[in-house]
Amino acid sequence: MNSLTRYILGQCLALTLIVTGALTAAFWLVQSLKLIELVVDRGVGIGLFIELMVLSLPQLLQLVLPVGCFIGVLFTCNKLIGDSELVVMRACGASQWDLARPAVLLGGIGTVLMLSLSLYFLPASKNAFKDLQFQIRNQFTSGLLQEGAFNTLSDQLTVYVRSRSASGALEGLLIQDTRDPSKASTYTAESGLITQVEGEPNVLMLNGTKEVWDGTKKQLSMLTFDRYSLNLNQFRDVPGARVLQPDERYISDLFDPADVTDDPVLRERLLVEGHNRLVGPLYCLSYVAVALASLLTGELNRRGQAKRLLTAITLVVALQAGALGVVNMADRSLGALPLMYLNAILPAAIGIGLVLYGHQWRIRRAMLQTSEGAI
Repeated sequence: MNSLTRYILGQCLALTLIVTGALTAAFWLVQSLKLIELVVDRGVGIGLFIELMVLSLPQLLQLVLPVGCFIGVLFTCNKLIGDSELVVMRACGASQWDLARPAVLLGGIGTVLMLSLSLYFLPASKNAFKDLQFQIRNQFTSGLLQEGAFNTLSDQLTVYVRSRSASGALEGLLIQDTRDPSKASTYTAESGLITQVEGEPNVLMLNGTKEVWDGTKKQLSMLTFDRYSLNLNQFRDVPGARVLQPDERYISDLFDPADVTDDPVLRERLLVEGHNRLVGPLYCLSYVAVALASLLTGELNRRGQAKRLLTAITLVVALQAGALGVVNMADRSLGALPLMYLNAILPAAIGIGLVLYGHQWRIRRAMLQTSEGAI
């Protein structure tokens, strides 16, 4: 790697890191606002909150890294043109490939990083994120019960708490249990506690009554108790019942899922997701090629490249819209799968081709026009 390549690559890489970091921080902030509900409603500690935020990072990087590479290359080239550095480099004998090579290297690095995210880090983090979220949402603690409100913990369990003491005890309990619709139960107690017995949540009620309405016999029965424990584990979702979503699966499980045999719709979704995982990293290189083709194929004007910048941004937005469109088409028909690869590869091939040969073609056309004018 010569000094020219190191110089341009260093500037592109620095700006890419800044843009990627800024975009990640912005999206991270939005994500934190969505997760703050778990802290408020479920009493999740700050440690679990940070863990959830860290697990969401690979998904955010997958979104912002191609954009970061594009902006890094686009504005670095614009700066080099504005400072007349590219003019000097060409005057010193630098070819189009010499000028484009650093950006292509950056696009290659971004593609490799995106590929590692798609193949391993994204499914691993997404699976851990949803497992942790699943556990939190099925975790019964006194902290998730709001005072003076009817708390619906499931479609079979409603809990009312009048107040909570300084020690964490629940005062004025009312629990509606409708597991058996024909024998709905209502519990009232002066006080109670949410406890863990052998890893299962229980509510321990003190000094209360249990009323059972027998819908068949149209009869109400009442039981008075000093202490009564109600197991809450059965109200939670069954962990084994959660089917892994496409974004939680590794690439091998997307193309050959072992647990999907009788659901052709889900199997097609998994197949589309698998191809999308392979196609997504290629957009790093395509976006870089668009930036290079927009700025290195025309005249180097120090007064600014506003039109070329706007053209590059418009093309990238169109590419992103096209990526979403072909994925939706592939969801409806697997015949659209080749379009996913075409939308990602074709812009890179055209862009690099224009960078390498478009400048020469423009020079030859100018020389031909000059010679015709002389004649």
